[in-house]
Amino acid sequence: MLTLGCARNEVDSEELAGRLSGGGWELVDLDGGADASPDVIVVNTCGFVESAKKDSVDTLLAAADTGAKVVAVGCMAERYGTELADSLPEASAVLGFDHYPDLAERLGEVVAGHAVASHVPVDRRTLLPISPVERQAASAEVAVPGHAWGPRIERKRLDDAPVASLKIASGCDRRCSFCAIPSFRGSFVSRLPEEILAEGAWLAAQGVREVVLVSENSTSYGKDLGREHAGERALEAVLTGLAAIPGIDRVRVSYLQPAETRPNLVRAIATTPGVADYFDMSFQHSSETVLRRMRRFGDTESFLKLVGQIREHSPAAGIRSNVIVGFPGETEADVAELVRFLTEARLDAVGVFGYSDEDGTEAENLPDKLDADTVAARVARISALAEELTTQRAEERIGSEVVVLVERPDSEDEDCAGRAAHQAPEVDGECVFVSGDSLDVTDLAVGDLVRARVVDSEGVDLVVEPLEVLPRVAPDSP
Repeated sequence: MLTLGCARNEVDSEELAGRLSGGGWELVDLDGGADASPDVIVVNTCGFVESAKKDSVDTLLAAADTGAKVVAVGCMAERYGTELADSLPEASAVLGFDHYPDLAERLGEVVAGHAVASHVPVDRRTLLPISPVERQAASAEVAVPGHAWGPRIERKRLDDAPVASLKIASGCDRRCSFCAIPSFRGSFVSRLPEEILAEGAWLAAQGVREVVLVSENSTSYGKDLGREHAGERALEAVLTGLAAIPGIDRVRVSYLQPAETRPNLVRAIATTPGVADYFDMSFQHSSETVLRRMRRFGDTESFLKLVGQIREHSPAAGIRSNVIVGFPGETEADVAELVRFLTEARLDAVGVFGYSDEDGTEAENLPDKLDADTVAARVARISALAEELTTQRAEERIGSEVVVLVERPDSEDEDCAGRAAHQAPEVDGECVFVSGDSLDVTDLAVGDLVRARVVDSEGVDLVVEPLEVLPRVAPDSP
């Protein structure tokens, strides 16, 4: 099984791996030699932006070159279905989310040489009621990836890393003009708190020390669950519950919408023991004019106020965001407003993306499109500013102490490294260890939680000396 795209897709792949294992399939390592030659390769595709779609197609073609049968699943398969199947005959089948519960049987048909009808896309927002409070009951009849829809199964971990993502919800009710995700991921639906806590305990028993909560919009969690599940404070309750699980040392929440981030949630993330004081804020821009064209809320002043609230509770909190530049109608004044926000906010990590049309979105038909050269120039300008500011933010941490989860051991090829509370997996830099007076880097093992002192920085990465390996609390027996 090959997985592309975001952490949500990784969770979906582990659910599918659990279903396939339960259905008699054996997962093999593609690098395991001739004895591990697969009969079929399942590619969990990404369909978010053009570059991700290209990566998905390239991966499908490379998989077909192995001689194995190839089955496309995931967001690109769900979004394009028969269109993808017609344009990519190398794929033996293109299956959608509704195929997930019986994927083991479908793969059997593929290997046996039978034709499996390709997925026919639908707008998945139409599959659940408009009213959020009616969705829990209705979702029992709708495939929601990552929610273990259908017969309850245990996800199968595809690696042994000490960090794992945990899906708390799926879908999105927002209507951002540039985004197609709600059309193929569907309306927002929360997982029940007891399911999330049970999966958190299971992950702890597998050796996981950090769980990263993922969804399309984590700040909406609980709005469809009712007051019996803490209502508007459902996410705070889940964070507290997960942090109390023996063996889980750090809980991180991602995908926060600024317009929905309430003061109580800021306080909970910034001050709850065991919860990383980390804020993955989806600002996207700060010009009010551009944000309205994006069908989003906020402006520079409201965003700076939110950043100030976060740092009032935790000055060392990590704050990251993505921004889109070159949106239709964006002016130099709008860019200047974004520059002002980034300069004053001093975020820890910033992803900069140039606008591109997405099929079926409102923005695709907006007037005043900018030419590619202008978009590229603005991406370069904002990227350079972001790099300068995030480097300065990292330098400000020199001399401080951090707690680092070790994810890579010391070797001839790579330095021992891990992440502190302000650094999320893969996107925010890392902490690289150097031997100190207290401990040598060779004393550290993957999965250790280490108190360390920041002695230098390299871009957004920190250079740290280990001071102490913190004791580990044994997880409860599964």
